[in-house]
Amino acid sequence: MTPLFTIAEIRAIEHAAAQRLPAGALMQRAGQAGANEALDLLPFTISRARVLVLAGPGNNGGDALETAAHLGHAGAQVTILHLAPNGAAAPERVAALQRARSSPARFADIASAADGAALASGTDWTLVVDGLFGIGLARPISGDVATLVEAVNALRCPIVALDVPSGLDADTGAIVGGAGGVALRATHTITFIADKPGLHTAEGRDHAGIVIVSNLDIERELFPPARARLNDVALFGHCARRRRHSSHKGSHGSVAVIGGAPGMAGAPILAARTALASGAGRVYACFIGEAPAFDAAQPELMCRSAQGYDFSSAVLVIGPGMGSAAASAALLGSALGSESPAVLDADALNLLAAGAALRAQLAQRGAPCILTPHPLEAARLLGISAAQVQADRPAAARALAQQLAATVILKGSGTLIAARDGAIVVNTTGNPALATAGTGDVLSGLCGSLLAQGWPEWEAALAGVWLHGMAADVLVTEGAGPIGIGASELIPAIRTAINRLAAHHGS
Repeated sequence: MTPLFTIAEIRAIEHAAAQRLPAGALMQRAGQAGANEALDLLPFTISRARVLVLAGPGNNGGDALETAAHLGHAGAQVTILHLAPNGAAAPERVAALQRARSSPARFADIASAADGAALASGTDWTLVVDGLFGIGLARPISGDVATLVEAVNALRCPIVALDVPSGLDADTGAIVGGAGGVALRATHTITFIADKPGLHTAEGRDHAGIVIVSNLDIERELFPPARARLNDVALFGHCARRRRHSSHKGSHGSVAVIGGAPGMAGAPILAARTALASGAGRVYACFIGEAPAFDAAQPELMCRSAQGYDFSSAVLVIGPGMGSAAASAALLGSALGSESPAVLDADALNLLAAGAALRAQLAQRGAPCILTPHPLEAARLLGISAAQVQADRPAAARALAQQLAATVILKGSGTLIAARDGAIVVNTTGNPALATAGTGDVLSGLCGSLLAQGWPEWEAALAGVWLHGMAADVLVTEGAGPIGIGASELIPAIRTAINRLAAHHGS
């Protein structure tokens, strides 16, 4: 289970470790770790490899200078593009610069970052090492340096970022400066001391590439308890159960999907089919509009009218295709008045955002509850813009979980699962195949099914997101996507994934 630490936590660990070590030891260790990762990506004929090292003005640039020195001594043809600090540099960075100048690496003869951009784009590089800016970057990359970053992004060679890709916020995964900023797109990131949430959510997955963690041999006792982690089967696998021969449909719970306003019957059908395929014993599709006699493709589903349904009789998945009419809001209030575990998605979230009384009702109920907003739905619930949500996804997810007293699944690249107590898990499965209509309905049906089978709220959310993403990953691996995969194609892949989970981890 990989822990994730914020910039502030990393700074505290770094400061504590530095008190125990000789001056500059951590920078030297970072340089060696960066060089080791770079060497793994170079061809066997290291002497023919042309490596461009971008060394910025801060301590991240010092890490790059140490890396360049090691690569030069290893025999690579290393060119250092050095951006000197405006003021006095830290002593360890000065020492790193001296070591780089004493190594076989050569410094590029440039007058500005714009010249560096021409150099970057004008050579057939084997590898680029990014040490322009680290976790301390507070202002957007701009001007000639932005031109340099864009030139490097256009290259087709491996790019190794040291600690964090330049321009990416290590806490949030947003690009520093938002839409007006730029960030380097690495194929690999060697991150130091500990892993960071921003490498795995928002823009992080597109910019960090493969993430490798080097703790720089810092003692474990200097690390505080982690409040964030990467999602992993170890966090929820213990809840998986193998089916007993003596079990029956009542052993595996009931799910009722509430939605399907006129013209939107497909959404609850997707959720209900997923709930059935992922193991619920009985599944009811309850329609606000006219209920079909049966689902021709899945006749095992029981189609009902949502009006008059006994909300205390099943785990509730509320919202797919629910609409925003007053009758839908009244049904949501009735459902929240039950003691049944619930998953709230789609229009149920929009109705919550529009109704203070409904939000208060949700926050006061004691039954397990999972919310599954995408960024715009989260923004409506928080009364801010979607851009503000994306600028700090962990903060938005935590705020929703605390305000609404529920487990929150904030969907998107690097989906976040937030608990009421502020704990965060960042999911690592999934791919762009999920960026299509209906996949959220599938996720809500899956989470509801796990709750019905007796999974605790937190583990049901973790497993639901992980299995949902894994199904998409399997489809892409088998050549079916990511372009053009429909939400319904995830359902049989989810069934396979949950059976494998039960077979390998179930009790």
